[in-house]
Amino acid sequence: MAIGFRILKRRRAVSAETVAAFRKLPVANISDNMSRMTAGGARLRPMHAGGVMAGPAFTVRTRPGDNLMVHKALDMAAPGDIIVVDAGGDLTNAIIGEIMTTYAEKRGIGGIVINGSIRDAGTLRASAFPVYAAGVTHRGPYKDGPGEINVPIAIDGMTIEPGDLVIGDEDGLLAVPFDACASVLAATEAKHAAEIKQLAEIAAGKADRAWVDATLAKLGCEIER
Repeated sequence: MAIGFRILKRRRAVSAETVAAFRKLPVANISDNMSRMTAGGARLRPMHAGGVMAGPAFTVRTRPGDNLMVHKALDMAAPGDIIVVDAGGDLTNAIIGEIMTTYAEKRGIGGIVINGSIRDAGTLRASAFPVYAAGVTHRGPYKDGPGEINVPIAIDGMTIEPGDLVIGDEDGLLAVPFDACASVLAATEAKHAAEIKQLAEIAAGKADRAWVDATLAKLGCEIER
């Protein structure tokens, strides 16, 4: 087994129905129902014009500054897949730019996540094709390898397995483990419904704020009267 330089087949992936259901929900609500412990890191920001990105993870691990395996992933990934690249978080060389994102969009890829840099930032910023990255640089990539496709990767402590759900919006992105999607979806739908109700109560001037003083009292806060 060629550890560090190999291409594997993806064994499973979240369904299109699951992706569509999660797409309707804010990433912040999903995060709340994962104990606020799962995140792609605050450095990973949307580089595109806006909108939700959601789909099964197609994972890539590459040497910092090298995009050979990302090119291979662009040819292998299925329509709707999110190509998630662990490039070590290094910002010295861009991993993708306009040509690669144009090709990805043409193939129907659902988006690209780069734990590293991109270039052609102006063009990508004007595009609706979802791209998340940690930085921008004009310096281009190398194409020598090594790297791996469809292996578990980690970005700032967030583990991503091939086929997990990856979802992002203006607040950032996260991954939901394949086996946890059903339970996280149900909890998030309930959380989102509760927040919609809360916003309606605020708009109607009926917001219940009693919980603030109750919490302070429970924690023993001294309040001068």
